[in-house]
Amino acid sequence: MNITPMRPEHGPEVLAIFQHGIDGGNATFETATPTWERFSAGKLPDHRFVAVEDGRVLGWAALSPVSDREVYRGVAEVSIYLHPDAQGRGLGRALLRTLIESSERGGVWTLQAGIFPENTASIRLHEACGFKLLGVRERIGRHEFGGTSRWRDVALLERRSPVVD
Repeated sequence: MNITPMRPEHGPEVLAIFQHGIDGGNATFETATPTWERFSAGKLPDHRFVAVEDGRVLGWAALSPVSDREVYRGVAEVSIYLHPDAQGRGLGRALLRTLIESSERGGVWTLQAGIFPENTASIRLHEACGFKLLGVRERIGRHEFGGTSRWRDVALLERRSPVVD
């Protein structure tokens, strides 16, 4: 397995993995996969990676800016998704560690992640990589899924870089 920078040619597989996350119901509030152009525009270009094995993308991780205000230039939000067939193999940890290293080289001092509390595997992964649970934002958004709409809580996790001042 290799972790490489995400490129446009990875787009179809990256978006298919994102769709698996949408379909699972515990990864995102999104209800439809965006176009590659929209997806790519929302991610920081120097901080997006894919895990590839035998020419197949098995997972991806990327950072998004939390704000366009200058004071938040060093704060980014983490997204990490694995193909269902690739879960439990350490790919998430490898991708997240690569993303952390990249963020610190790029001067990012705070990473944050918003995770549905039911997604315990993702919470454990983030905590294993140095994220702290700050709290749970209760009923923060309505989730349209499976023909129903319901309020969802989101756990807010944060990692402060020990090397970026």
